[in-house]
Amino acid sequence: MLGKKIKSAIMKFTAIFIVMLLLISGCSSREVLPARQIDRAIEQAGKKLERTASSLAPGTYPKASTEEGTWTTESLENSVGWTTGFFPGCLWYMYELTGDESWRQKAEIWTESLEPAKYNTQTHDLGFIFMCSYGNGIRLAKNEGYRDVILTAAKSMSTLYNPNVRAIRNGYWGPWSCPIFIDTMMNTELLFWASENGLDSRYRQMAIDHCLKTAEDLVREDGSTYHCVDYNSVTGEIIRKQTYQGYSDESTWARGQAWALYGYTMAYRYTKDKQMLDFAIKTANYYVDNLPEDGVPYWDFNAPDIPDANRDSSAAAVSASALLELSTFVSDKKLADKYWNTAVKTLKTLCSKEYLANDNESPGILKHAVGFYPENYEVDVSLIYADYYFLEALARYRKLK
Repeated sequence: MLGKKIKSAIMKFTAIFIVMLLLISGCSSREVLPARQIDRAIEQAGKKLERTASSLAPGTYPKASTEEGTWTTESLENSVGWTTGFFPGCLWYMYELTGDESWRQKAEIWTESLEPAKYNTQTHDLGFIFMCSYGNGIRLAKNEGYRDVILTAAKSMSTLYNPNVRAIRNGYWGPWSCPIFIDTMMNTELLFWASENGLDSRYRQMAIDHCLKTAEDLVREDGSTYHCVDYNSVTGEIIRKQTYQGYSDESTWARGQAWALYGYTMAYRYTKDKQMLDFAIKTANYYVDNLPEDGVPYWDFNAPDIPDANRDSSAAAVSASALLELSTFVSDKKLADKYWNTAVKTLKTLCSKEYLANDNESPGILKHAVGFYPENYEVDVSLIYADYYFLEALARYRKLK
């Protein structure tokens, strides 16, 4: 009798041991970003951002690094540059990553300098401008005074919605009639947020309409994307599809693909609509399956001089942040691990000496970003939005880890 009890106990112990091994095995399929790499990146980012904050006056915002080791800048004096929200956003993420109140104080000063832009009705980029600055401020500092600024900006952006096209045009510049840019997927967050925080459901519906129209006409069957589709503003008919900042109209511009991946992931966060998740997965799979081994894409997935083509750390940072979040939404563990591991691999590369700028190399945090390659504009430089999404990805990794 005693022997049977011992045998039964051994069998139970063995079963528990096997289950534990399986659980450990399942957990170990996810890559880890070494803490020392994160700490070093945050320390280096702090030095760069401190130096930038000391060298520029609030109201003047860094954009791209120069050969002289300074920043090109944008301000509100003549027009609202689309990148103006990213520097205050970087300061907010430093506050989140370190808990140091001095970063919060700087972030508030640089954020509040943007308030006059809330009335701008000429650009689709108010989402970038206000969600990265005021949006992070209300999230991290619970500053309810920021709410009305964001809501006013959302009302301004909503004037760009064209009911005939059922989408948000990019603005009123350039040689187009009624253009939709893939970038606007990112800006729809302003409308989603506003609808949840004081405005009515029309703003949410505008955002959903735009996401669906983008999926219909800018996302190709294989999950790759066009940069821009121009429409007849009255009939809604397509005039032309193109990839404005990419190699050719039928190529896939890396940062545009990153905007789509991130945008649909964000749209699913707000809507929990399976369509949005499906679009996120579709664009993510194209992106991940066509990456170089180190996780940093070439500036265009179809650039003719690959493997000698320029890499784009801005597309890498945007996608790393998005893939971390997307890994929490998909139910397929194998797919979730694929997204997570790709993001971590990318962050490891971005945290290396190859991409993390030292004190003398650049005023920015990351090197080797590409702005507008066909125009030879901001090529192989630091870009403030690359730095922003890099810090966001580090903050997301810490939370999820």
